[in-house]
Amino acid sequence: MSAYHRLNKEPRWIKPVLIAISLIFMAVFIFIPLITIFSQAFDSGVGAYFKALGNKDIFAAIRLTLVTALVCVPLNTFFGILLAWAITKFDFRGKNILITLIEVPFAISPVIAGLLFIFLFGSFGWFGHWLMAHHVKIVFAVPGIFIATAFVTFPFVARELIPLMQEMGKDDEEAAMTLGANGLQTFFRITLPNIKWGLLYGVVLTNARAMGEFGAVAVVSGLIRGVTTTMPLYIDILYGEYLFRAAFAVASLLTLLALVTLIAKTIIEHFIAEQRKSAEV
Repeated sequence: MSAYHRLNKEPRWIKPVLIAISLIFMAVFIFIPLITIFSQAFDSGVGAYFKALGNKDIFAAIRLTLVTALVCVPLNTFFGILLAWAITKFDFRGKNILITLIEVPFAISPVIAGLLFIFLFGSFGWFGHWLMAHHVKIVFAVPGIFIATAFVTFPFVARELIPLMQEMGKDDEEAAMTLGANGLQTFFRITLPNIKWGLLYGVVLTNARAMGEFGAVAVVSGLIRGVTTTMPLYIDILYGEYLFRAAFAVASLLTLLALVTLIAKTIIEHFIAEQRKSAEV
C-alpha cells in the first residue's frame, strides 16, 4: 500500500460520525431556529399574522428597509465596479493602501461605524453646526441610515470583482481598444459579460447585508417609530415590549427575504462554477 493510501485510510466510523455531528449542528443552529420563527409567527393563525404586519409602523419599517436596499445596493455596485476597475487595470502609488482600506468596514464594529457618523454629522460633530445652520438633518434621520448602511455594505462588490478581474487580465480589453473600441464599449462588450456572475454575487451579498444591518443603523437612527426604524430595529423594539406575535411576524418576513437571497446566491454560485469549468475546457 502506498504512503498516500496509508495517510488517507480512515476508520469506517469517521464518515457517519462527522455527518451526524454536522446534521446536529445544522439542526440546533439553523433548522430549529427557522422553524421556531415561522411557527411563532403563525401561532395565532394566518389572519392574526397579516393583521400584525398591517400595523402602520411595521409597514413603515418594511418600506424603509426596502428603500435603504434600493439606494445602497446600486450605489455600492457602481462604486465597487469603479474601484475594482481602477485597482486591476491601473498601477499607481498607494494601490496597496487602497486595497487595505476596502476592508475597513469589516475590520471595525458596526456600532463604532455608527458612532463615527454621529461624531461627523451630529449636533456637536465636525459638520454639525454647518448642517444645523442649513437645516440639513443626517443623523437620527433617513439620510443617516442610508450613509451607515452604505458604509457597512461597501466592500462586497469590490471584494468579489477584484480577484475576478485580476484573473481575467488586460489582454481582451487592450485588444478591443486596439481595434477602435472606446472605454464604455470595452466595458459593456468585453468586461461586463466576463464579470457578470461575480458582480451579481456581490450585489446579492450587498443586498442581504443592507436589509439585515442592525448595529450601525441602530446608532444613527434614533429609533423613531415609523420614521427611522428598519425591520431589524423594529423587531428589537417589539420584542422588548413583549409584543412577541408582531416581532415574530416581522422576523419571519425578514427571514423569508434572507432565504430568497440565499437561493439567489446558490444559483449564482452554480453559474460561476459552470463558467469556470467552461473556461478550463
